Amino acid sequence: MLQISELYTYPIKSLPGISLRQARVTERGFEHDRRWMLVDENNIFISQREAPEMTQLPLSLEHEGIRVTDKRNGDSILVPFKTNHLKEKSPVEVIVWDDTCAAEYVSVEADAWFSKALGFNCRLVHMPDDSRRIVDQKYAPGDNITSFSDAYPFLMIGQASLDDLNSRLADALPMNRFRPNLVFTGGSPYEEDLMAHFTLGSMNFFGVKLCARCPIPTIDQITGIRGKEPLKTFAKYRQRDNKVYFGQNLIHRGNGLVSVGDALEVKRYHTDERFIINGQNQKFIEIDKTLV
Repeated sequence: MLQISELYTYPIKSLPGISLRQARVTERGFEHDRRWMLVDENNIFISQREAPEMTQLPLSLEHEGIRVTDKRNGDSILVPFKTNHLKEKSPVEVIVWDDTCAAEYVSVEADAWFSKALGFNCRLVHMPDDSRRIVDQKYAPGDNITSFSDAYPFLMIGQASLDDLNSRLADALPMNRFRPNLVFTGGSPYEEDLMAHFTLGSMNFFGVKLCARCPIPTIDQITGIRGKEPLKTFAKYRQRDNKVYFGQNLIHRGNGLVSVGDALEVKRYHTDERFIINGQNQKFIEIDKTLV
């Protein structure tokens, strides 16, 4: 039996995630997920790739908003869910990889707090409801939208896949290195690679693209210190076209609640060779072609 074991949301892009027992699915992903983002003076997104100290700013959900705390000194700021009362907010176009999308500055106070915490000038922006960022049409044609995520509304990883990776490492890594939204138990390592369609309750999810991993998984999410793993090990068995892959990007249909413990029911597996890495999981190719 495949079963949801962990759920995560990341309200401010590239800051630490929040573990949830239950999450609300909206049209652009989990509620609050990556609806806020830090940008530089050119309105280009900032991530742990260039600022690993972002790991030192954990988040928590409060009734009125998101509490961000600098664990190095205990300073904190509340980022409100509702922004219509903020006098300083103003519309702006921001850049996330190849996308330019509409956003709004949150407040002068937030800009000052994050600039001090990170040691360089930055601004906090919010994605309003009328900002519509379409996912990559090459992999997911249609009207699917996402927030300030790298590319898609959800990332899913199987616990068996992490267990297999850790069996190859001298020091085991936690799931937070890979920043998934959904984690499930059961099944085979890397089974998520070939999940073309599955359901959680009445909601339908579709695997559209394997997740090519950047250097962020090499950053210890507790200390912010960079290392060489897991990319060094991934290169030995999860590499294709000079990229390494771990996890499956998802789009979805339907809104509702997902809870830890929910059953995940696979409806169809991919039969496209693009979803096979170094021969892994070919056994699933013939399992179900009924919807191909």
